[in-house]
Amino acid sequence: MARARLTPLERALRDKLEDEWREEVIDAAHRFGWAVAYFRPARTVDGQWRTPVGADGKGWLDLTLVRDRVLFVELKRETGVLEDEQRDWIRRLDDAGAEWYVWRPSQMDEVIDVLRRRRGAAS
Repeated sequence: MARARLTPLERALRDKLEDEWREEVIDAAHRFGWAVAYFRPARTVDGQWRTPVGADGKGWLDLTLVRDRVLFVELKRETGVLEDEQRDWIRRLDDAGAEWYVWRPSQMDEVIDVLRRRRGAAS
């Protein structure tokens, strides 16, 4: 069975780097008045990239946004998959009643809707 060809938009979304996607989401969040925190990886002496975290932090979601509520967001490329530790954090956040999302580039309309919404407003 032949695979369908990707449209130019689908190809661009698939190829978007997570760094580019993160910057787009942060820019949108700032436009809607959100403060944003994320932790950049650093290069180790042996040339590997690591994000320094302590205690149980492995798998912590990419962005924490604060305005009139707190959002926890994992950003993935179009074809990216969640790691086990990320799924565990999402489960824990969900159990605690936190507002969390996994966003992909094709979901920018949803991202804007969530960022625009105020606490207590209908979803």
